[in-house]
Amino acid sequence: MSHKPIIGITMGDASGIGPEVIVKCLTDEGVYEVCNPIVIGASEVIVDAVSRLDMEMKVNAVKEVEEADFSFGTIDVLDLGNLTLSDFIPGKASTAAGRASVEYVEKAVALALSGRIDAMATAPINKEAVNRAGYSYPGHTEMLSHLTNCEEYAMMLASGTLRVVHLSTHMSLVEACGRVKRQNIIKTLYITHRSMQSLGFSSPRIAVAGMNPHAGEGGLFGKEEILEISPAIMEARTRGINVSGPYPPDSIFLRASKGEFDVVLAMYHDQGHIAVKMLGLEEGVNVTIGLPVIRTSVDHGTAYDIAGKGLADPQSMKKAIIVAAEMASRKANALTGTS
Repeated sequence: MSHKPIIGITMGDASGIGPEVIVKCLTDEGVYEVCNPIVIGASEVIVDAVSRLDMEMKVNAVKEVEEADFSFGTIDVLDLGNLTLSDFIPGKASTAAGRASVEYVEKAVALALSGRIDAMATAPINKEAVNRAGYSYPGHTEMLSHLTNCEEYAMMLASGTLRVVHLSTHMSLVEACGRVKRQNIIKTLYITHRSMQSLGFSSPRIAVAGMNPHAGEGGLFGKEEILEISPAIMEARTRGINVSGPYPPDSIFLRASKGEFDVVLAMYHDQGHIAVKMLGLEEGVNVTIGLPVIRTSVDHGTAYDIAGKGLADPQSMKKAIIVAAEMASRKANALTGTS
């Protein structure tokens, strides 16, 4: 019997739907069939979520990963002792909850780097709450880059057969357009190629979206494709990367979703996000590629408007946990030379 990877699930912002979707996920025995999940958060908050949802689940608060039961019917929580129910109100941004959400990620990264967990799946954080707590991170991805001392990373969203890597993430559109440079594109193509290979694609088919309408129409609607994107693609090909484009951004995502390509490189945040989210918020998984640790996440926010009401859909969280487990198993197999 193969070893099941240990997946650290960070609780996210307690004021949001993170605790609820985590509890709902862990009522699915199928999750335990592919991994050993442990929540990194506050046991009191998880107990409250179990109670609100009227679930027949036990909560096992532990101080070390090694104390976890990893048995279906029991939710193991690595309790950092940094948050109580009196510290926040569901649906309202809270400094305490924001600070705690960052500390959960910090702990998960430390555990992953030391090999005590095999991967991490993150519930959503709230940027306002995080900034109130004194952190300047614009999002999870940048936080993880800082914590792992890794500058060579990228965001990939996946939904069904569509996978989209983003050249840039959380910045203004004007700034994002300024990032469409040959070297940035080459670097991201290399990260994408290497990461897709780790997912089992021997020669991943990478499509590059243009930045401008109709991919610039030969320079009529912008020259970035001619001056920056096409030269980057040509250089990447000389390095053995199976990449083509640039393609008109209004059609390339549909082509990829039908199986023509394995992954698309989008030129900016919303170009890629809109394409993936059109397939359904509950289906999307966020993967940070290029990091020294495996990290997946939900493709939705804290949803303060429905927090504490029992209405949140756990499918994206469940997919994030399962994808993290699959990636951890592939990595373990690659290291041991097993299939």
